[in-house]
Amino acid sequence: MHDLFPNEPSITLYDPLAELLGVGDGRFHYRFIDAVKLSGHACPTVAGAFLMAVRALDVLYDGETPTRGGIRVGIPGPADAGVNGPISQVFTLITGAAGDNGFHGLGGQHVRDGLLRFEVGGEGFLLQRVDDGRQVRVTYDPAPIPADPAMMPLLQQILQGAADDDARRRFSGLWRARVIAILDDAGARTVQVQRG
Repeated sequence: MHDLFPNEPSITLYDPLAELLGVGDGRFHYRFIDAVKLSGHACPTVAGAFLMAVRALDVLYDGETPTRGGIRVGIPGPADAGVNGPISQVFTLITGAAGDNGFHGLGGQHVRDGLLRFEVGGEGFLLQRVDDGRQVRVTYDPAPIPADPAMMPLLQQILQGAADDDARRRFSGLWRARVIAILDDAGARTVQVQRG
């Protein structure tokens, strides 16, 4: 499965809780395939969530290794609006930020619950460092990397039960090719990050 998608972009975070509890040096390296395993599929939304997290943390930490569990995430709308739910899950995977169902911490330290909130005002997704309050807002628009025009008619055939094996393979290949194109672009045309 690891050769299905590009290994880059990727990101390494340091998780002090992981180190404390015996997970080596506490460093986790995330690739897109990790988000795929979490989601159970690959799509432009999952790719966008992954790229937003990588790009936003790169700007937020300015060359430093980001601290997993040290980042607040604000989602601009309710969990059930559009693709906010799936995007929030990818953000949780990478940043450790969780809603009320997250880890409550050890002696008031390493708290993860409440670091992810929905219906946070403003444009885009908000990522904020817990240690110093610096923050960035990030948005994603896959439109600059459009789908092949043949993809939607093929999907309709599949959903209606009218597609043969060749049509299914063609759709799968076109779908995967768009996801790879989005990843290869690494957010240059699809992700915008603003400080403050």
